[in-house]
Amino acid sequence: MPKILTVEQIDESWVATDTATLLFVLRGDEVLLIRKKRGLGAGKINGPGGKLEKGETPRQCALREVREELCISVLDTTPCGELRFQFTDGYSIHVHVFVSTEFEGEPTETDEAVPIWFKRSEIPYSEMWADDRIWLPRVLDGAKVSGKFVFSNDVMIAHEVHFE
Repeated sequence: MPKILTVEQIDESWVATDTATLLFVLRGDEVLLIRKKRGLGAGKINGPGGKLEKGETPRQCALREVREELCISVLDTTPCGELRFQFTDGYSIHVHVFVSTEFEGEPTETDEAVPIWFKRSEIPYSEMWADDRIWLPRVLDGAKVSGKFVFSNDVMIAHEVHFE
């Protein structure tokens, strides 16, 4: 497969290396984010989530990942869109995005993540992936997103985003 450097190359024939999820838990005017301790984006602030395991649906994966990373049980999920990320080194990931407003338990630090509640007006976009500032505010306001992004390491070099 030729090296992908533009969003136009993320077309119907594009197949991601991995499929994953992100789940944003909302509480009033706050959103529960994490500081990742390991894996892709280690050190960055992000939503909890991770790669699908064999036989899992995206929703099942999102619920499992939040349990594993934060020790809470999410009681509802709303699908909010899909994001396609292509890295210039060849790695790619297709991410299903969810939002939740109900959960049980107290978010707890694990080997994978440190939970942090942020007011929506104080989300630290400068500590997150560059694409987050483009789509996350709209998703938190209830929009559905479809996005394609090209990254060179952690620098976004191209993007295309649509909202419903």
